[in-house]
Amino acid sequence: MARKCMFTGKRPNVANKVSHSNRKAKKRQLPNLQSRRLWWEEAGQWVRLRLSTRALRTIDKKGLGQFAREAGVDLHHFVI
Repeated sequence: MARKCMFTGKRPNVANKVSHSNRKAKKRQLPNLQSRRLWWEEAGQWVRLRLSTRALRTIDKKGLGQFAREAGVDLHHFVI
């Protein structure tokens, strides 16, 4: 499974690790993804999703159904 948030689309980033002597080496910055089981109120079912912590905070604010519609995600594919 790809390391990508289903709602926000956050993916790994490539950056430089810079040492004290200013030598640069590539490093990979991974998004903070969490596997969660969330209650989908409109369908009355549990949904298993892999989300970033930013998406979890947005779900707390807007609600799962509305945020899924805005992100263009069909939650029927993730029903447990």
